[in-house]
Amino acid sequence: MKVDFVARNFELDDQVRTHVQERLTKVAKFLKGPVEARAALELEKFRYSCDLVLTHRGGEVRAAEENHDLRQAIDIAAEALEKQVRRSRKKVVDQRRRAGRGGASHWPVEVVARGSLGGGEEPRVVRKERLPIKPMTLEEAALQLDTAEHDFVVFRDAASDKVSVLYRQKDDENLGLIAPEF
Repeated sequence: MKVDFVARNFELDDQVRTHVQERLTKVAKFLKGPVEARAALELEKFRYSCDLVLTHRGGEVRAAEENHDLRQAIDIAAEALEKQVRRSRKKVVDQRRRAGRGGASHWPVEVVARGSLGGGEEPRVVRKERLPIKPMTLEEAALQLDTAEHDFVVFRDAASDKVSVLYRQKDDENLGLIAPEF
């Protein structure tokens, strides 16, 4: 990672440069893609100010700090950057996990009147429902079947990520599994 340095009102030595690069490299490991960094260091009377900016694919992260010691100002600003980056990374991961739970996927179910079938007419729909498809294991689906209002449970298999149907057979109360292979 390349860091652009700007030093105002003092001479920047190599030790400070390497210290800033080490701190920013630690923060940049949480970011994906190419990362550009800029460090603006300034001395006003007896106070150092440090402004650190990381630009990456997801946006820009910025932290500023003032202190009487330059290294402390750099360390505090780098810690603030790391907090921001961790928080935003956690937010992205949580959003992906929430999206992957499968709460939004449903199967439409239509109940057709028995007498409307076969006469060459359009089947008459009596009731419409939407069945949620949740990711779960086969054991969880079997437990869900005990409390389900229907004699079947539609679920997304957590191991294979395929939609499956677990149903109770009428003749011997055994369970049947329909797991289509596409």
